Amino acid sequence: MAPLMDDRKSASNGAELMTDRTSYKPRFLIVGAGSRGTAYAAAIVRSDLGIVAAVAEPIPFKRKLLGSSYVWPHTCPQFHQEFEDWKDFVSYEQSRRKDASAADTITPPGVDGVFVCIRDELHCQVVTALAPLGLHIMCEKPLATTLSDCLSIQRTLSRYPQRIFAIGHVLRYSPHNMLLRHLLLERDVLSMEHTEPVGWWHFSHSYVRGQWRKESTSAPSLLTKSCHDIDFILWLLCSPPPDGDPHMPHLPAKISSTGSLKQFRRSRKPAAAGKATNCLSCPLQKSCMYSAPRIYNDRHLAKCITKWPVDIVNPEIPSILSSSGPEAAKAALMGSLAEDYDSASTPIADIESRPWFGRCVWESDNDVCDDQIVTFTWDDDEANGKGAKTAVFHMIAQSLAQCQRRGRIYGTTGEIEYDSKQITVHDFITGESEVHNPEVPMNSHHGGGDDGLAAMFAQAVAAVESGNMGVKDAQRDFLGCTVEEMIRSHAAVFAAEMARKENRVVGLDEW
Repeated sequence: MAPLMDDRKSASNGAELMTDRTSYKPRFLIVGAGSRGTAYAAAIVRSDLGIVAAVAEPIPFKRKLLGSSYVWPHTCPQFHQEFEDWKDFVSYEQSRRKDASAADTITPPGVDGVFVCIRDELHCQVVTALAPLGLHIMCEKPLATTLSDCLSIQRTLSRYPQRIFAIGHVLRYSPHNMLLRHLLLERDVLSMEHTEPVGWWHFSHSYVRGQWRKESTSAPSLLTKSCHDIDFILWLLCSPPPDGDPHMPHLPAKISSTGSLKQFRRSRKPAAAGKATNCLSCPLQKSCMYSAPRIYNDRHLAKCITKWPVDIVNPEIPSILSSSGPEAAKAALMGSLAEDYDSASTPIADIESRPWFGRCVWESDNDVCDDQIVTFTWDDDEANGKGAKTAVFHMIAQSLAQCQRRGRIYGTTGEIEYDSKQITVHDFITGESEVHNPEVPMNSHHGGGDDGLAAMFAQAVAAVESGNMGVKDAQRDFLGCTVEEMIRSHAAVFAAEMARKENRVVGLDEW
């Protein structure tokens, strides 16, 4: 089933829409060759709607891996195709433009847009530095780790001629969720409950041992993990009815939240683990469900799974496995897992600067919530024909399902239940139920959302660069989201965190 683009131009598929408008293929730079940068590079190549023209990444192995896969396959890289740092690209691009202005100088082609896929806390610095270049930008979520940085990005973008700007809220762009929103536009919603089950070992990987484990060095887990779930809820429930004023969204009046770090604390460490701080020296290594060797080797590498999360622990393991065999790959994995620190002697800055994937989950320095609930309350807006409603979001770490979101939506004449694959509509009037099974693209994460967002971004950029559409129209028709909406959904996350920490109900008018 093709995506239903309710607030975008309808088409049987993205490629057809592209063909109708232009054959221009925009060129893109990928900033950050980690898992997200690689995912978007792969999506662009699969779609054939754009060209991955360059990569900026400080780690040579990651840079070469993404480049050889998507930028210069089967050839040697040229100087304008790889950069050690995004700042190097900015300097290069400024020089290239000066050279291009000289009539007798031949220069390599530039890029039209950039995918910003580096550490969350660096997003503001990178986006604000790229804005003066007039490039179209897709920034991975979250937009930034503080509201002030989000607003700084918005202010900076407003100082320059408008360009296409996208955020990695990929849940908006999966066929499943586009259909769900389409089904809701014709219904009177009273209440919604939405759950993101993170997955028990996934949470330990990313939010106990990984780079998003500590609020002071990253951000609350509600932002780093679930900001696109909050955006998803607001996208579904704030939008005006089909015949309503698109500039009059029905916003929540109040937000409240409860949550804490419940499980991954030193007080819950099994007594039998003793003083061990690393899984490889722990007497429970073979029995503990959070044993790093059991998670990374037994569940993944031993089954020849070398992508996420194994390549996050050590990005060279896939190539080691193919070149030197399973024993060498396992040895490399165990070497990475053996890395540890002494809380008493290792400088805090060194501890906080990197992940520790072999660290005991009960001895880590993590502090982000592993269980949180957010409640949104809408008041009646009789003047615009919008009724009161509520929505409850639950982020839970300790789950069997891994990021397979599920929920129910209750209306005046029916009920909708959904998971990540199926949508069932129960009609109270007819007594009938209708089951929808949207097509899920192969090899695309988030139910096809990664490919969907990459395709829409590429088509928006192409439409603008070919002169077929203005930026405002392309932003609306392809991405269906303004910078203001991006800021609004992030503000809702920060408001929820204020409500949780201050144990009170926060009025949205405060934000």
